[in-house]
Amino acid sequence: MDVPVRLAGRSDCATASAPPCTLVVFGAGGDLTKRLLMPALYNLAGSGLLSEELIILGLDRLDHTDGSWAAALTETMESFTHDATAEFHAAQIDPRAWNWVRSRLRYLKVDFQDSAAYATFGSRLRGNVVFYLAVAARFFGPIVTQLGAAGLLKEQAGAFRRVVIEKPFGSDLPSAQALNREILAAADEHQVYRIDHFLGKETVQSILAIRFANSIFEPIWNHAHIDHVQITAAETVGVEQRGAFYEPTGALRDMVPNHMFQLLCMAAMELPETLQAEAVRSAKARLAEAVLPIQPEDAVRGQYTAGRVLGQDVRAYREEPRVAPDSRTETYVALRLAVDTPRWAGVPFYLRTGKYLATRHTEIAVQFKPSPHHLFAGAAGSNLMRLQIDPEQGAELRFDVKVPGPEMRLGCATMAFRYGDIFPQRPYVGYETLLYDCMVGDATLFQRADNIEAGWAAVQPLLDAWRSGEPEFYAAGSTGPAGADALLGRDGRSWLPLADG
Repeated sequence: MDVPVRLAGRSDCATASAPPCTLVVFGAGGDLTKRLLMPALYNLAGSGLLSEELIILGLDRLDHTDGSWAAALTETMESFTHDATAEFHAAQIDPRAWNWVRSRLRYLKVDFQDSAAYATFGSRLRGNVVFYLAVAARFFGPIVTQLGAAGLLKEQAGAFRRVVIEKPFGSDLPSAQALNREILAAADEHQVYRIDHFLGKETVQSILAIRFANSIFEPIWNHAHIDHVQITAAETVGVEQRGAFYEPTGALRDMVPNHMFQLLCMAAMELPETLQAEAVRSAKARLAEAVLPIQPEDAVRGQYTAGRVLGQDVRAYREEPRVAPDSRTETYVALRLAVDTPRWAGVPFYLRTGKYLATRHTEIAVQFKPSPHHLFAGAAGSNLMRLQIDPEQGAELRFDVKVPGPEMRLGCATMAFRYGDIFPQRPYVGYETLLYDCMVGDATLFQRADNIEAGWAAVQPLLDAWRSGEPEFYAAGSTGPAGADALLGRDGRSWLPLADG
């Protein structure tokens, strides 16, 4: 179903439109702007959630005018209608909604490292401003420093000035701490919105509702009833043309302290005092800080070799463009970690993420303990709840029932909920909620400095240890390296099948 057109300023939904502002996009010609930001703005416009006074000012070093930038973005938006694999795919682009966005596009050619440029575009800014840093991570600190030096982050006469920063936020604990110091020297914490697009997914946000709004789950969401938790983010894509980025990054830095830990926090945090932003963010930060540093013996790193994925032959990671032929960079990570809180005493959390795996699949699986009663000692071993995030969106609850017949024999039954069966579906990239929340000043879904640093602190022992040694190889199209199975096997447990989601 395509986006219903309810043009901004004429919203018929209960949610109010965002206040007037200028959205300044650093990296206006980049991939993120084209693939995610513009589709998100298009969706927000169609839902009537943007102000009639919105201006979108794109900044980059490319030779564009207002008209040529708008034309290039229009061409990209139209291309999504022909690409079913795109993160945003619609049968057609509604001209009224897109023309509403297009009419608000402005462009300036600037060099981010030129201090004079900040005075140039700064003279065009009035009132509320959101600065979106859709640029390489090396520009985060310098851009915020320049914004501060030019006085563009000063909040006067009730107007806000906010900065949105993408990941990766640092490459280890010391660099994340240094980046936080640099940014917070120019801006206050309340002005900084560290974005993680995983938190823009409705199914991730719904975890809090499922946990805390239903009294059938919260009383048993603890070590007395839960055996272990598995968090999976499996991909069927390789590094493609991103070898230059991926080589110094790897799966651990790319996925674990941010995406995977955000899923962990949503699944394991304590009930916040309120749903206000700081209460939720404090609850998440406390959970992240309770994760014990992960030791090398509790981790497996893998790297894909040649194989077959989704019916196609694919090459090994070391044969990818701009990847060293003897690269030790991991494309797969499996972890066993512990959360040092009374709720989770003795409960292991297993995390795995990797590229070129058998199935695209992101979920949180909560394995409950079997019945303690001897009458059902031979239970079928279900007692499982799966919170499904991608590509399935919903939840499953598996429990034991009696198999028809004269004997008391148990079998597994499943109750399933699918978002698409109940709620209208529409093309959605996950940035819609995050962009809107930034404009209205709701920081609930954005990471605070302490949360970021806690994530890096937990994985720092692995970053130190993995400076040497070799990853374990796994064939592309498989479920990962054998060491990942052994990691759970030593605890008498096993991964849920990837293809079973």
